[in-house]
Amino acid sequence: MVQLPRIKLGLIAANRGFFSDELAAKMRNETITAMREAGIEVVGPDESMTKLGCVETLKEAYIAGKLFREQGVDGIVVAAVNFGDEQGVAAAIKTADLNVPIYIFGCQEEEVLTPSTPRRDSFCGLLSIGEALRQLGVEYTVGRVPILFPREEAFKKDILRFAAVCRVVNGIRKARYGQIGARPDAFWTCRFDEKMLQRLGPTVVTLDLSEAIAAVQRMDPESAEVQQKMQQIAQYADAKGVPAEVVNKMARFELFVERFIEEKGLDALAIQCWTSIQMNLGICTCTTMSRLGDRGIPCACESDIMGTLSMHAALLASGAPATLADWNNLHNEDPELANLWHCGVYPTTFAKTPPRIGVQEIIATTTGRDNATGVIEFEVKEGPVTLCRITQSADGEWKAALAQGTIEENRAKTFGAYGWCRIPGLQRFYRDVLCRHFPHHVAMTLGSVGDVLWEALGNYFGMDVYAPDAASGVWTPEPPFWSD
Repeated sequence: MVQLPRIKLGLIAANRGFFSDELAAKMRNETITAMREAGIEVVGPDESMTKLGCVETLKEAYIAGKLFREQGVDGIVVAAVNFGDEQGVAAAIKTADLNVPIYIFGCQEEEVLTPSTPRRDSFCGLLSIGEALRQLGVEYTVGRVPILFPREEAFKKDILRFAAVCRVVNGIRKARYGQIGARPDAFWTCRFDEKMLQRLGPTVVTLDLSEAIAAVQRMDPESAEVQQKMQQIAQYADAKGVPAEVVNKMARFELFVERFIEEKGLDALAIQCWTSIQMNLGICTCTTMSRLGDRGIPCACESDIMGTLSMHAALLASGAPATLADWNNLHNEDPELANLWHCGVYPTTFAKTPPRIGVQEIIATTTGRDNATGVIEFEVKEGPVTLCRITQSADGEWKAALAQGTIEENRAKTFGAYGWCRIPGLQRFYRDVLCRHFPHHVAMTLGSVGDVLWEALGNYFGMDVYAPDAASGVWTPEPPFWSD
């Protein structure tokens, strides 16, 4: 797994005074305990700052909102510890003014109701809180189980899912993507509107490929750092048969890209990976891109910045490396089995078979084999994966295609890096990909995180999201995405 920053969430324990103080305090404390046990840093007023450490009055709301802003929370959790006061919640969120994701839930009743039973009524109050947020124009997340005790396993799953949503939303809004080289002329599929992307959040930092090539050529091939990088590459994948001078150039290219990332504060990259780099430097960039991907810096092929965005979102959702695949082949015997392939850029986290450094045979027909070494070849290991592609319409509107599938063993083999992925409802999904104008590149990450991506992209970024069907496990609070 990639090392991601710990999530910090603000807590609004929404109270309404004529309900039991004891029950309100109990649920507030239980919520804090459950969130901390899930590995989340909790920020909220304590008992010395507000009554019970909860939020009800305007003064208490100002205290909570100011605290969230000062602490820079990644998201806000609203716990209706009883009916709650919707105006207190609204005022706290307005005061914080952070534009971060919000998760709301209500606490369950302690026992069967009788006329004398202490009660919470959060089942009703949560509706009022949601309506107040709607009137503010604030989007919010509702868990799979909206009313529950924080000690339940369902709450832990929902809060961890929400933390992942916060990573995706905040990560994209603050992202910086490097683009090294223009897209290959043949690939209209890699066009994008940089100004519209900036409005979404990410900043693109461009660099002409000639500058990268020149910097690599100026680098001392005998330096200690180059030699050390060569050893790391040889340990990363089987480099037997690869000339030392080729590994040396790959090492220098990787060092240059690392310095570019550090200098510009980049989160992810897109690189012009053919054919100029082969003709002018004599290597494929895939090894560098694979290695960076394993470290949590996604690298898209063919200067596909929309692919970079898709990969970055997938990485932030799963906490696992992401890669960029071609929708390469439909299995000739199975209509729900697709080959997810690329030349050799997949991080080795995906590998089932031993990774080896090879020649890009397709590019070699143009550039010659001596100039086309550097792809990482292997079969992808079996298990669940999530596929994501974000793109722009001709009018600049944002949309995303999501699918959850399973990589499985199959007798069909090919070169490069690839895996056979079973996707229920693939034919319908593929038709959507065509009719809704998505390209042939799709991001892939390990695990099933389609619901996180749906929530982040569809709810908080307002994208139209398309997925195969309900059986995929992807979930949304809106009308089912699988309906027409």
